Amino acid sequence: MLSYQHAYHAGNLADFHKHALLAVALDYLMRKDKPLSYLETHAGRGLYRLDSAESQKTGEAQAGIRRAEAESWLQAGHPYLSALAAVRAAHGRTAYPGSPLVAHYFLRKKDSVHLAELHPAEHAALSWVAGFATIHRRDGFAMAQSLCPPTPRRGLMLIDPSYEVKSEYDDIPRHISQIVRKWNVGTIALWYPILTDERHLPMLKRLRSDHRDALVSEIRFPPIRPDHNMVGSGMFWINPPWGLDREAARLEEAVAKAMSK
Repeated sequence: MLSYQHAYHAGNLADFHKHALLAVALDYLMRKDKPLSYLETHAGRGLYRLDSAESQKTGEAQAGIRRAEAESWLQAGHPYLSALAAVRAAHGRTAYPGSPLVAHYFLRKKDSVHLAELHPAEHAALSWVAGFATIHRRDGFAMAQSLCPPTPRRGLMLIDPSYEVKSEYDDIPRHISQIVRKWNVGTIALWYPILTDERHLPMLKRLRSDHRDALVSEIRFPPIRPDHNMVGSGMFWINPPWGLDREAARLEEAVAKAMSK
């Protein structure tokens, strides 16, 4: 299935959670001059417009990044805010960066970047990364398996599936264990939705059992509309960069405080 279109959801609370932590992790990794590898298994198009018809139809960005900035959920100087400012300066005030563009802000020419995107339209829209990354139109986990361990071995992989197919919840722990066996020094970040039926729980239980030192960060929020069943966002980090646990806790507290108003 390839029906998922992230343009309808760009800038929502899940994106805010995911991209804020990704920015902190990359900011920390950039403190060393050594090159690194950055891989994404489900890249999307990387650049969105919050004034697009898709975004206006759902209103998810208004309840997400728009509200987060209006209410100052992040402290001044946060790496994510710096990335947002740079993207808007380059692409206009309604531009919103997907994870490839967030990463682009931090990564350097000497870093190795691989982005996988199977959806034909989303893959075509990734053309802006020419010269910055190698783009793969193939299954993201197949790309990850073929490249791991990457060169350089230091680096980060973001796994951000659409979860269109329920079997993904069963398959992901196996995929991640295979990747970790090949690349045990890499930082592996998995995003997952928290739905009203809590279908992520068996997957998370298995992941916790397989990777006992991992960091789990979750935020909860009310559904954006009556027919929407996403009520939270989760991230599972293997080999998280130093200090990410504290930043995740600050972020979770800020969101919980905002949701209680």
